Amino acid sequence: MRTVDELIKHGVAGRRILVRSDLNVPLSKDAKPKVTDDGRIRASLPVLTKLVDHGARVIIAAHLGRPKGAPDPQYTLSPVADRLAQLMGRPVEFALDTVGESARLLANELHDGELLLLENVRFNAGETSKDDAERLSFAKCLAFLTGGDDDGGAFVEDAFGAVHRKHASVYDVATLLPHYCGDLVRDELTVLTQLSGDPKRPYVVALGGSKVSDKLAVINSLLPKVDKLLVGGGMCFTFLKAQGHEVGDSLLEADQVDTCRQLLADAGDKIVLPTDIVVAEEIADDAKTQTVAADEIPAGTKGLDIGPRTVEAFAAELARAQTVFWNGPMGVFEVAPFAAGTKGVAEAVAAAPGLTVVGGGDSAAAVRALGLDANAFGHISTGGGASLEYLEGKTLPGVAVLEEA
Repeated sequence: MRTVDELIKHGVAGRRILVRSDLNVPLSKDAKPKVTDDGRIRASLPVLTKLVDHGARVIIAAHLGRPKGAPDPQYTLSPVADRLAQLMGRPVEFALDTVGESARLLANELHDGELLLLENVRFNAGETSKDDAERLSFAKCLAFLTGGDDDGGAFVEDAFGAVHRKHASVYDVATLLPHYCGDLVRDELTVLTQLSGDPKRPYVVALGGSKVSDKLAVINSLLPKVDKLLVGGGMCFTFLKAQGHEVGDSLLEADQVDTCRQLLADAGDKIVLPTDIVVAEEIADDAKTQTVAADEIPAGTKGLDIGPRTVEAFAAELARAQTVFWNGPMGVFEVAPFAAGTKGVAEAVAAAPGLTVVGGGDSAAAVRALGLDANAFGHISTGGGASLEYLEGKTLPGVAVLEEA
């Protein structure tokens, strides 16, 4: 894949460069929303800074949330534009539409070293359409904003969190313009290649999150490669049920119990399940909690975090690991009484002696929300879904198209 450095080497001054960035960040619920976690914006800064420092006229395409293909005020990127300008230390123009009059006018008025953020690309139905022609039509409008190949236009893919989607601003626009791989995507692929190739051993994976069904493909892909698979979060209760234990009112996927039973039969020596659980009757900051054995969850209570003995057992496995991949929280970390398990495992991952990779999504959010030092980890991915699909061995459309001439 051609890199953004190769693009810069050929000269970008005066050229309009379309950059697909991952700015899908959480916003506050205030009357005037603000970004509450700017991790993904910060991860996008290096490529944007490189380009504007070399005189490029940068047009940024990004999405936020899941609007239904039409403008929706709760998903506007306006607060993101404000935060991006603060972090860049320079103005960021904001288009009031994706490819309409505002976008075209502002794109044409860009000067060297200036930035323009388009409104949420998912406000246009063509972005996520399953109809190839509709998607391509929207992509052509995006490419038009750069003036096209004849006018020096180019495309840089730097949104790793979106490359597993065959969307117009991720895939189709790359078929229309000279295309380059951004630093963020390059770095993500470099790390994930280490995990899926021949990682240093012991190789330990910690998986959390709510549903086994969401992680089943990656579990099947990783089990032959890992030395230990540590299972926490809501998904652990389906495994515990498969062992014959009652799980009270805990999250349970009844249709996955047989699947978990088979996984335990085939690779029970590798799968490490919780031995104690923090339970409560409700999810609340003032919830009355108790820690019980994993096979003694009382009726009427929910398992909402792994217990301290489980944290110790997981930490012992992680302390020996030369390669670690962590994806998914160990409990409802957003609520204080159920955050200790995720924090304990996160600290153990950070302290592991080898390569440590945090697989994006809620895991990356937990690192920041719990006040942990992001620099203590070897790599924090910006794309949870994309990371998992890569490790499953799936083709990522936004990456595959970059490999094409």
